[in-house]
Amino acid sequence: MRNLIYAINITLDGCCDHTKGSADDELLDYYTQLMGEVDLLVYGRKTYQLMVPYWPDVAKNPSATKASIEFARAFDAIHKIIFSRSLDSAEDRNTRIVRGNLHDEILKLKQKRGRNILAGGVDVPSQLIQHGLVDEYRFVVQPIVAGEGRRLLDHVGLQEKLQVKLVDTKIFKSGCVALRYLKQ
Repeated sequence: MRNLIYAINITLDGCCDHTKGSADDELLDYYTQLMGEVDLLVYGRKTYQLMVPYWPDVAKNPSATKASIEFARAFDAIHKIIFSRSLDSAEDRNTRIVRGNLHDEILKLKQKRGRNILAGGVDVPSQLIQHGLVDEYRFVVQPIVAGEGRRLLDHVGLQEKLQVKLVDTKIFKSGCVALRYLKQ
């Protein structure tokens, strides 16, 4: 069975708002490596529209940094599933929009052959966590106290406490810390 990995940048005070953190080449390299472990990305509409067309455009920009181009190319090449009731069409060739039941669709995807699945954003992953479908968590904690912004699981209630086990850490020159947890 394929594992579902959830990855997000998060501030010290739990903010997941993309405008509150920053990404340097070292962080982009980290996420490019993560892209190599998966063959499917799962997002909601908001995250998809933040990522596309931004990263596909970076992939074609010769003046972007090497790390940015490598991440952009890795992102652009991977198949994506977007859960949305309002998005009419996808802007890139590797994307399918799903309007069905999130829980059932993810269970089907986990049963299919392939590499792991990577989820990003806040709303869809919060629902995946609530349903107990996330197998691995990759948090990159940024050395920032944002004070405001979107937070993971803000409006979601968990049935029971989620127990995870820390299996890896990586400290970046920027002060970011990547934490990898497995569901127990």
